[in-house]
Amino acid sequence: MESIYNKTLNELETYFLEKKDKKYRATQVFEWLYQKKVSSFTQMSNLKKEVIEELNQDFCIETMTVEKVEKDIDVSKYLFRLKDNEKIEAVLMNHHYGNSLCISTQVGCNMGCKFCESGRLKKVRNLETSELVEQILQIEHLCQTRISHVVVMGIGEPFDNYDHLVKFIEIINHPKGLALGSRHITVSTCGIIPKIKEFMTLPYQVNLAISLHAPNNEIRNSIMPINKVYNINELIKTLKEYVDKTNRRVTFEYILLKGINDREQDAIELANLVRDLTCYINLIPYNETNNLQFKRSDYESITKFYDILKKNKINATIRREFGSKISAACGQLRSKKED
Repeated sequence: MESIYNKTLNELETYFLEKKDKKYRATQVFEWLYQKKVSSFTQMSNLKKEVIEELNQDFCIETMTVEKVEKDIDVSKYLFRLKDNEKIEAVLMNHHYGNSLCISTQVGCNMGCKFCESGRLKKVRNLETSELVEQILQIEHLCQTRISHVVVMGIGEPFDNYDHLVKFIEIINHPKGLALGSRHITVSTCGIIPKIKEFMTLPYQVNLAISLHAPNNEIRNSIMPINKVYNINELIKTLKEYVDKTNRRVTFEYILLKGINDREQDAIELANLVRDLTCYINLIPYNETNNLQFKRSDYESITKFYDILKKNKINATIRREFGSKISAACGQLRSKKED
């Protein structure tokens, strides 16, 4: 049975019109789901009994369960079991500006980034729109708090699940849905250029983050297979088009790997690469895992790298670290369950 959370407001309007019902029923249902956040159709008290019966016949509501929670200071990691018994993760981070949730888009990932824990687990399937939405709703219910920011940066490559991603954004951004502002939603990609070009035509002012992690093709080829398909020069060219078209800043995610991409010459080359772009670089200390050979850059290398970027007038920060006492690396909690 299909989840009701798969439906946009327009799709629900079509559903009710095909049932020879009123179009406004869709708005009523949407408000119950996303504003009053009910867990069953029977709680929708302004709907006729026959309408509730039809909804129960055609749709389900919740399709996944929280299997495990790990907590540390200002961070909680959730392991979900899906209807087919596959598992995904979401991470809730408490910032001074609100609660930010990092969600997954796929079971596993086919991008094969060498440093990534979730990349060890090959893609099984895309998540449905409903499974993206439910990560937010279930964690809000468990924590009895509102999620103010959503980062699509968990397990999977969001642009490899593009259609469900776009529907998800429409639902959570809609005033009758979760009413999350576009600028409170960030989507991360390793650089699938055709989808970046599609994404820039959307009517949403959603933030775009690029998993860059290297200043040149040689290093990026060695750690990110996607670069052999869409190289760093093509990527930067496309991002200049993105900035020109959307007037939005691009964020670059850059995980610092000891002896691989954290040297002084790497910082200088990175500064030169992005100099003409309206951008921001998020330097990320690496979360080491037992399964991968990469090592974390030392504090001195991280600060020196940052200083070089700042001296070259590149907007950069060192990401605040979360979850050092839990399964911090994305995919780590799920892989522990699989190993």
